[in-house]
Amino acid sequence: MTPEPADACCGPAESSHREEHEELPPWWRDRALTLPVASGLLWVTGLVLERMGLEVVGLVVFALGLAAGAWTFVPSTIKRLFTASGRGKLGVGLLMTIAAIGAVLLGHVGEAAALAFLFSIAETLEDRAMDRAQQGLRALLSLIPETARVSRLTGEQTIPAAEVREFDVLIVGAGERVATDGVVTDGRSWVDTSAITGESIPVEIGPGDAVLAGSVNGSGTLHIEATADGRDNSLTKIVHLVEQAHANKGERARMADRIARPLVPLVLIAAALIAAFGFLIGDPGTWIERALVVLVAASPCALAIAVPVTVISAIGSASKFGVVIKSGAAFEQLGTIRRVAFDKTGTLTRNQPQVVTTHTASGHTEADVLGLAAALEAASSHPLAEAITTAAPHRVEAVEVQEHPGHGLTGTVDGRRVRVGSPRWIDPQTLTQEATELAGQGMSIIVVETDDRVAGVIGIRDELRPEATEAITVLAVQGVSTVMLTGDNTRTAEAIAAQAGIDEVHAEQLPADKAEHIRQSAEQTPTAMIGDGINDAPALASATVGIAMGVTGSAAAVESADVAFTGHDLRLIPDALAHARRGRAIMTGNIALALAIIVVLFPLALFGVLGLAAVVLVHEIAEVIVILNGVRAARPKRRVYSSASLTVHPNSDWFLLPKQKSL
Repeated sequence: MTPEPADACCGPAESSHREEHEELPPWWRDRALTLPVASGLLWVTGLVLERMGLEVVGLVVFALGLAAGAWTFVPSTIKRLFTASGRGKLGVGLLMTIAAIGAVLLGHVGEAAALAFLFSIAETLEDRAMDRAQQGLRALLSLIPETARVSRLTGEQTIPAAEVREFDVLIVGAGERVATDGVVTDGRSWVDTSAITGESIPVEIGPGDAVLAGSVNGSGTLHIEATADGRDNSLTKIVHLVEQAHANKGERARMADRIARPLVPLVLIAAALIAAFGFLIGDPGTWIERALVVLVAASPCALAIAVPVTVISAIGSASKFGVVIKSGAAFEQLGTIRRVAFDKTGTLTRNQPQVVTTHTASGHTEADVLGLAAALEAASSHPLAEAITTAAPHRVEAVEVQEHPGHGLTGTVDGRRVRVGSPRWIDPQTLTQEATELAGQGMSIIVVETDDRVAGVIGIRDELRPEATEAITVLAVQGVSTVMLTGDNTRTAEAIAAQAGIDEVHAEQLPADKAEHIRQSAEQTPTAMIGDGINDAPALASATVGIAMGVTGSAAAVESADVAFTGHDLRLIPDALAHARRGRAIMTGNIALALAIIVVLFPLALFGVLGLAAVVLVHEIAEVIVILNGVRAARPKRRVYSSASLTVHPNSDWFLLPKQKSL
């Protein structure tokens, strides 16, 4: 649902919002603008009639314009006085209502009409801006087709996409969208996932490959077994996460609240004191009028929306290029990051490790070593386990298998006690030199032990992602340092880090070690942790910002993270950081402008330099500027960049790339 904008941070505004999936109409057909526009036309007409000397007729037209504009905020303000509690009653609408009533009582109906028109049009534009920011997010749901073809025992059927259930077999033709997440069971094709993951290059898929909801099929026909219901897939999860983002306010939103909340009652008190001063000096008319002008001059309209419009716009637009930000606080913190910590397996690497070589001890064969390791690893979900089970020519059964997190596995195979794990847990003994050489080549080492004697060592290598070096280079240009945290041995980690260009390496880290390192780093400098496995969850939770690679990955990692990438392109990281920095700059500018307007207008109103109409005009123009500035955050300048052509624009986090185009 579209969140309700706060009325000066003093409670939800009563302005009506469109239903969740209602299309946002163009402004000239937006019924919400009817009363504000009518109010403006009547006010202008009143001014013309007044200039023509038809003052009585002009007064009537002013009154009609006042009624049209006031109808958009006065009823909700009065309702709040009787239904809200505490300072929730004291919204900006109350200040405007008092100012309008006071202006009428003083005979300034034209100025009251101007106030009603400008305030109503600004409030309506604010609502429209919030709706527009949300609409970009809701549009993601349109990527799911309305119907899906499924294969049933009775033949092919077409059903609503929402009725697709797990294990249904979808038939997806050329150019059709995939209704829910699934795994290809038959057929080969290319799929375009750019709308979901932000990855612009189509991906070749075949049997066994996973496909995300909303992906567009290429030229081939695919049979896909659904792994999620039509109403609960990766795409609906993205929308849900982002819609929940606005409940957790960021630092700047809280700062705006801290300023705006006490400001409304303080303005009321100041206005009362100014009016009382008029009675003391015997000129109540002049000073009551100035008190009303002060009510408007010091109202925190722009301050109340300085952050929400920006945050909603920025988070919604980030989701379109594959970055799901789960809270306003996370978005603001993302813009402060100056250090990024990477997990290795599955994050920096492809997460498709393969057995490269096997060294055996006396009395064992390569097939024997791989078979023993595969027997224990059969029940493990670790990527290295899959590499071993795939490479094993045959597998025997293991019993009493136990997992030791961060170390390895133990079990019994044909009556023999078997341990499989890293060299830091199991001494390679006679194969220490071979293990050292494999580690020096950037391989992960698995030691296999039977009855306390080493049977062999297995060298497994997971190739670096092709874009990893490019992403690390861009981070360095942005002034962001990088560090790798991995459970692998030091030599393997250093080999991968050198290939990627990472500044610092901490190897042989248990999950608790990663979390502690991240905690200490975050205390010194804003630090982001990027991972995708369940063992990364503690570190993700300890970071300034935790980033999970892929919302369809480990549930524990996604739950612990503040940000999730729908894809695995590491170049999303510098894109996301730059997007967040730009959003923070926009928010800071909005807050500064809102405060400057109050500081400048207050003395001008107090000493009678500006009248009610002038103050209202300046105030509402400032509010519109804040809204438009906030909406700018919805236009990220994501780039396709190449390390060879990377240059930095002065005083900017963005990159100028010759012969490259923005996405």
